[in-house]
Amino acid sequence: MQDELSNNVDVCIIGAGPAGMSAAVRSAKAGASVVVIDEQPNPGGQIYRSLKETGHPNGHIFGPDYQRGAELVRAFNQANITHITQATLWRVDSDNRVYWSQNGAARKIAAKQIIIATGAIERPFPFVGWTLPGVMTAGAVQILMKTSGLVPNKAVLVGTGPLVYLLAAQMIDAGAPPQAIVDTQKADSYIKAIRYASGALKGRQVLFKGLKLLAKLRKAGIKRYTSASDIVADGNGKVEWLTFISQGRKTSLETQSVLAHVGVVPNVQLTRAMGLEHHWDALQMCWLPTLDTNNLSSRNGVYVAGDGGGIGGAVVAERQGELVAVNALISLGIVKSSQVASEAEALKTAINNDMAVRPFLDALYAPPKQALVPSDETIVCRCEEVTAGKIRQHAAKGVHGINQIKAYTRCGMGPCQGRYCGTTVAHIIQDETGLPMEKVGYYRLRNPIKPLKLGELASLTPINQSFMNKYRNKGTNNESGTTSVHQSANEQSSYTQ
Repeated sequence: MQDELSNNVDVCIIGAGPAGMSAAVRSAKAGASVVVIDEQPNPGGQIYRSLKETGHPNGHIFGPDYQRGAELVRAFNQANITHITQATLWRVDSDNRVYWSQNGAARKIAAKQIIIATGAIERPFPFVGWTLPGVMTAGAVQILMKTSGLVPNKAVLVGTGPLVYLLAAQMIDAGAPPQAIVDTQKADSYIKAIRYASGALKGRQVLFKGLKLLAKLRKAGIKRYTSASDIVADGNGKVEWLTFISQGRKTSLETQSVLAHVGVVPNVQLTRAMGLEHHWDALQMCWLPTLDTNNLSSRNGVYVAGDGGGIGGAVVAERQGELVAVNALISLGIVKSSQVASEAEALKTAINNDMAVRPFLDALYAPPKQALVPSDETIVCRCEEVTAGKIRQHAAKGVHGINQIKAYTRCGMGPCQGRYCGTTVAHIIQDETGLPMEKVGYYRLRNPIKPLKLGELASLTPINQSFMNKYRNKGTNNESGTTSVHQSANEQSSYTQ
């Protein structure tokens, strides 16, 4: 039976990363009742994972950008907030009823305002052998390092993007430098990025950080292979080699771990299941929820903050969290728009300035073609073990919709519900048919968006309202003179025990 947490709440925030924490602190400060639902045991999200109020024992490894989050964690813990941890959110209805499971039971509340802060997920990088033990994402390694202090030995990083260089630097500081970096970035990416140079100048501090990371890697003697393609991982039951072509030369590296990364994309599973409007961003190469200048979605009373609405990083996420909180407070009537107008405008200006460098970075670190349209023998859907070749076969026969492909191949029907194959399947269809991504579409997501047990679902109904209630009253025989076909006459019904 569901415990009565609260029938109604002013603001329900989904996710306790930088955006979620910032929104919660600002909302609670104004006197709103706030509930934050998160899957993790502690606040912080992926970026500030395992960060305490006092910092992190290995904070010097993760750098000042990570350690600065301790102040936000402290503010979050001290605010008047109901923080629901280790919870699996699986449904949000059009009337703003929010459903989640925790400790084997399902719960629900009604929220006047909802702030979605579910962050980003790593863009899948499928290549032959990426399902072998020992191949993992760069984000997964950061989780290991932050939560357990574990660092892979004799690792090779493959892919492109700032996180590749950042992780390599962190591994150096942890005493387990990577063997090499296999960089898939192409030389012409600089030419494509130059058109966004004006924005890059505004965000030059970000670029300076990147140059410092590259200098650190060179000083540590980390070998960096550039313009890499045709990535293949191989081994006997586990990864043992990484083979690729760099500068026209085929190279094979012996390794125990392959750490792959080609950027991140917004986690739109929830916003899609809710039926919110989305649009295709050709530069970031991903779907984004359609938001107004206040980060309000197509549904009134539902905001999206942080990387879930477009990749911007931790600082932008925190500011967007404050911005949506301010607008939610206005909608609730807790504050007047005139009282917070200057605050809101200052936040928007800061966000726009921070985001100015993003187009340059998106063009500079575009995912390689192999990540978008892998070879035929590459497994695309890990859950159902469907290859890229299988997708192409159906597309060649006229199956041009991603949901048609889903029906024919079961891509997107596994436990991940398309999180790790959706973007790749769509790109393969687009590459084969020439259709715009808006025509290809995305998986039609339905609730529950995460696995849900029947017992958890049944727990939503109080026992005194359940049709089973009459069977639980001791001494009541509701089946007088009858015997179950599965039960002998002298067996007592388990309902009365």
